[in-house]
Amino acid sequence: MNNGVNVTALAVFVLFFLLVTVMGFMASRWRRADNALHLDEWGLGGRSFGTWVTWFLLGGDLYTAYTFVAVPAAVYATGAAGFFAVPYTIIAYPLVFLFLPRLWSVSRVHGYVTPADFVRGRYGSKALSLVVALTGILATMPYIALQLVGIQAVLDVLGVGGGAGSNWFVKDLPLFIAFGVLAAYTYSSGLRAPALIAFVKDALIYIVIIVAVIYIPMRLGGYGHIFDTAAQKFSAPKSAGSLVLAENKQWTYATLALGSALALFMYPHSVTGVLASKSRNTVRRNMAIMPAYSLMLGLLALLGFMAIAAGVGSGVKGFNAQLSVPQLFENMFPDWFTGVAFAAIGIGALVPAAIMSIAAANLFTRNVYKQFLKPEATPADETRVAKLASLLVKVGALAFVLTMDKQAAINLQLLGGLWILQTFVSIVGGLFTRWFHHWALFAGWAAGMAYGTWKAYGIASPATKHFGGSAAEIPVIGEIGYIGLTAFVLNLAVAVVLTLVLRALKAPVGADETRPDDYGAEAGDPKVQNAPVPAAAH
Repeated sequence: MNNGVNVTALAVFVLFFLLVTVMGFMASRWRRADNALHLDEWGLGGRSFGTWVTWFLLGGDLYTAYTFVAVPAAVYATGAAGFFAVPYTIIAYPLVFLFLPRLWSVSRVHGYVTPADFVRGRYGSKALSLVVALTGILATMPYIALQLVGIQAVLDVLGVGGGAGSNWFVKDLPLFIAFGVLAAYTYSSGLRAPALIAFVKDALIYIVIIVAVIYIPMRLGGYGHIFDTAAQKFSAPKSAGSLVLAENKQWTYATLALGSALALFMYPHSVTGVLASKSRNTVRRNMAIMPAYSLMLGLLALLGFMAIAAGVGSGVKGFNAQLSVPQLFENMFPDWFTGVAFAAIGIGALVPAAIMSIAAANLFTRNVYKQFLKPEATPADETRVAKLASLLVKVGALAFVLTMDKQAAINLQLLGGLWILQTFVSIVGGLFTRWFHHWALFAGWAAGMAYGTWKAYGIASPATKHFGGSAAEIPVIGEIGYIGLTAFVLNLAVAVVLTLVLRALKAPVGADETRPDDYGAEAGDPKVQNAPVPAAAH
């Protein structure tokens, strides 16, 4: 240690950061495109990724630095309730196995780049497409900001960026550098950059977690001692959590897991990873092997109990639980391996932040710019606008992190999950039926968004007066449950009732440009081969 800076850990961290930076810029030469000035190339990697590239890309996309920090932090603070992330990922993959291959097929046939593209084509409604796109952008922005929060947590524990008395520029200079590098290689290489870097990120995370769940318990006296210590903490009179889920928390736990599972692949960055796959079978294989990450997530959650047993934050008034895992690593690992662990978290922020900014840029370009501002835009125009939009999205996320309280970022990310869930009926419903009327879907979306946001606004917590949680009383049932799922049920009910009314009134329906056989198209089908997508060089 030198003036509060862990020099060895910092050196290892910087080494890995430089490695992925070089890889990010080199990615533009990987699977070089015949026509780089096309959104399918920059924004979807040429739709050419095979099973393993897609697996690493989706893993890098869904299991972020914030996951690495927040899941064990939730276990550290609340105990059993923090494990909700494990069952929700277990539920998600069998569920999305049913509809993601259909989304890949119809998108590949018609050249759809975003889920909002599909909504426009399926229902013939620009208005519905627009609200799906804007919801996606709105839900993604705080998610990107939280990746920067994850990097900040690592930098705080490393001791870089100056002390508390430093001016704001010096204090946040490392974050500016990380942001600048991320922006530069994303602009240059598009989706190929995070796809290539994801190999390093996921390998590091697996190594760190496997070492952590073996090495740290050995130093702490075994898992028995770890769980005993956690039980003592949560049995204290003023404890906010419990080692075993209390009966009055079970509805909240179950509805949060189910709602989160429904929302997971509604996020634009999740869909981007799926549409970048080269075949329908690639998508299906990935949904079968992605649960390997759920195993990793369960092991990761145990780090929260280990932090308790290691005395992390003990006796520190107002200790930030988000620092529990970085501080645990610094306390328990040799300095050089601490650097490896911090590199895993830092790179785990860069990969999803890049994919999220690309996904948001694709939505703006295809469903706002081209749909409303410049319908005659060429593919080259779309690519240039998307690159600029991705920079603006990152700037917005950085400004959010630097100017707002970190708790606000966490609260808005929770709200983002509620919002993005309200697009499920339009997207997934449209993959199986054309029965819904587009204006009924619009009204259902509006009802779900309004109800969910209103209920979340009224929840206070010790840290904030509004948006302090994601659970409230479920009408009629009377149990406390996830607001997002309640809003989703309201959304679906409004859509069904209004569709019945509008069909009875014979209200005009938009044109459907898709055909039933589009939803089962395979990579080798003639309609896929002739789809309006440029071939990528292999």
